[in-house]
Amino acid sequence: MPLNIKALRDQRADKAKEARNLLDSNTGDKWSKDVEAKVDAIYEEIDRIDAQIERAERQAKIDGDAAADDDAQDRQHRANAGLRPEQREQADRYNAAFRNFLIRGERGLTGEEITTLQTGRPQNAQTVGTGAGGGYLVPAGFGGELLEALRAFGGMRAVATVIQTAGGNPLPWPTVDETAQEGEIIAENQPATDQDITFGTTEIGAQKWSSKVFTIPFELLQDQGPGIDIEAFVRRAAAQRIARIQNKKFTIGTGVNEPLGLVTSSVAGKVGATGSTTTVAYDDMVDLEHSVDPAYRSMPGVGWMFHDFMLRNLKKLKDLSGYPLWLPGLSAKDPDTFLRYRYTINQDMPVPAANAKSILFGDLSSYMIRDVMEVTLFRFDDSTFTRRGQIGFLAWARGTGKQVSAGQPVKHFQHSAS
Repeated sequence: MPLNIKALRDQRADKAKEARNLLDSNTGDKWSKDVEAKVDAIYEEIDRIDAQIERAERQAKIDGDAAADDDAQDRQHRANAGLRPEQREQADRYNAAFRNFLIRGERGLTGEEITTLQTGRPQNAQTVGTGAGGGYLVPAGFGGELLEALRAFGGMRAVATVIQTAGGNPLPWPTVDETAQEGEIIAENQPATDQDITFGTTEIGAQKWSSKVFTIPFELLQDQGPGIDIEAFVRRAAAQRIARIQNKKFTIGTGVNEPLGLVTSSVAGKVGATGSTTTVAYDDMVDLEHSVDPAYRSMPGVGWMFHDFMLRNLKKLKDLSGYPLWLPGLSAKDPDTFLRYRYTINQDMPVPAANAKSILFGDLSSYMIRDVMEVTLFRFDDSTFTRRGQIGFLAWARGTGKQVSAGQPVKHFQHSAS
């Protein structure tokens, strides 16, 4: 019998309320080893339910992907809904020609379809395709779906500030840090002191990202039918590959010919004591929290970021009285927290190890991701692929990520060297 996700979430919410009631009604001297054991047992049950929910959601996603493929054309029509009638008609022609390009290749297109693709999309009439090189700009709906798929990976896009631009020219972005500035008391009839706000500027460029070449067998293209959507298949394959490399570089990129990752651009808020090469203590987390200026700790984007392996360790962490620091959320709108702050799991964060920067804390939304909305898809049907009964595809995208604050809104915990 398939797992009922709603029923599992209701079970989890009930357990979370039970744990919260024990925690709230047993503060101070009322907190005891018996209460601690009861809370720990509830947390173990919550972990078991979480594992069931994860399995159920994974299966639902598999089922949902199949259903989503059937709805691809409807999604594209919605993307064109805001256009004028003549633009909508042109967009529909472009989408149909692009889909035929995926299935049949450029040699299978009519002259009119080739002209449509080379002329460019109506949403950006000044941009033309690159048909001579074998590639064309993806339809607007395709690009939007690709970005939605990117957001589902890694964690960085879930917390960063994401902007979209039509072109990839260097973009100057203003920065300012006013946390050290203050006003003054002025005697009667005395002038106020001049102290202008000092603005800085950081430049946001755009790296070029490749999905790497991936292949689809002839049979899948030949068996096109109601249950098969090649456009959706190609979109998922391209998006997942680009999403994985982007999340990795947005997290730990060096900034040399690649984005400057959030871990790399953060500064040390707490370095573990000797012997803590793989562990973190309660005091370390408190020190890291308070190493960030209160002005940033009050921002909506404030929170933790760490690897799931670190979450496993932090769930076991308690204060000096044995009170747990991890609290289960009562609902989706009330997420799980650590030290009362929400957290984001990012599997590209370093795991605990000597000198590893395994925990981030602060205003994570101060990291900016820039997407250049010109995604190009190439199709390869030369002998290299046809001799193996395959067609090759390659997607190119542009974008970057960078910390844009002039202050220090995000800091990290670093394990000791030995």
